[in-house]
Amino acid sequence: MAGRGDPPEGTPEGTPGGGEDEYRSVVFDESFVRAARLQEFSAQERMGDHSHAVRRRDPAERPGAGSLTPRRGSVQALLLVLVVAVAFGTAVYVGVRPPYRPPFTRSAEPLRMTVIPLAPPGEVPGGDPKSLLRRSPAAEFGTGASGIPLPLARRTPHFTENEVMAALATAKDYLVASSLDPDVLTGTERRSVRVMLDPGQLAQFDQTFAEPDDDGRHAPAGWLVRFDPSRVALAESAVRVRGTLRFAESAPGTIDVLSDHTFVYALRPAGKPAGQDASLFTVRRTLHFRLDREDLPRHQAELVTSEIQAGPQACSTEPPTTLRPLLAGARATPTGPAGTDPYVKGPPSAGLCGVLDNSAQPRG
Repeated sequence: MAGRGDPPEGTPEGTPGGGEDEYRSVVFDESFVRAARLQEFSAQERMGDHSHAVRRRDPAERPGAGSLTPRRGSVQALLLVLVVAVAFGTAVYVGVRPPYRPPFTRSAEPLRMTVIPLAPPGEVPGGDPKSLLRRSPAAEFGTGASGIPLPLARRTPHFTENEVMAALATAKDYLVASSLDPDVLTGTERRSVRVMLDPGQLAQFDQTFAEPDDDGRHAPAGWLVRFDPSRVALAESAVRVRGTLRFAESAPGTIDVLSDHTFVYALRPAGKPAGQDASLFTVRRTLHFRLDREDLPRHQAELVTSEIQAGPQACSTEPPTTLRPLLAGARATPTGPAGTDPYVKGPPSAGLCGVLDNSAQPRG
């Protein structure tokens, strides 16, 4: 029986191997055919719109071709360049980015406050408000918010210059809202002060005005300056101010701002037209603000301590909901250490009630 590759009549006699040796030199082996650049289209491919019966094979499709073809080599070279570029860019970014900012979370502590009324040694001087201001130490003070200049901001180990400026601006805005806003001063508004406090202190703030107490935690004067509108009115809308703002980084996640300002108000009795019965009322506020990274974008601050000296006032054991100025012509019997001057810088020296030094009064 003939094999699959032999003619039906078998291999011709006399020719070894059926004449195979005669054509061996022109027969292509299988690997040569598969590696050919030209390949005949399949029957289905020929049914399409082709102008040629064969197609040129891509070198990458040729069996036996090396795994690293010229095209693949170009792609890998490009990827290598990209990897080097990314690595270089990462190194540059790490070298110039701001200092590492560790995550920091904390809870606000209750405000600790000291409120010291200063009683006058004699009769409270009265007169025209402008004349009183000219004859007092407040003549050299700034007016309103312009009397609270911001110091030069500089970066700290963990806060940028812009973040330090934001902390200083928050402290100043709190002072303006709580010491200069006419609506706050006359007792008709306090929300503008409340919204600037750390949320952890809001409960203490609300309790202070609902249930004031002279316990070092719940005196309204510790938060803001407020007068009783039924007794006192502003004789001069412009408040005189002088003081300082300082800052320091107390921890990697917090920055402290210390303010020390003296505010001078021209007051008159409520319900009476402005005249010669005005008097001056002085409030020295020493506040300690603390801000973390959550406070800065919210324009809020934690008020750590608040030390207030205010006069002329009468000393009283009753916890006041507002400051109680003594107006022109009034007198009070002082009880407590003498010589307290709110215009002199440094730690407050008075006790729970002090005496307003004569140098703080308008000169005759």
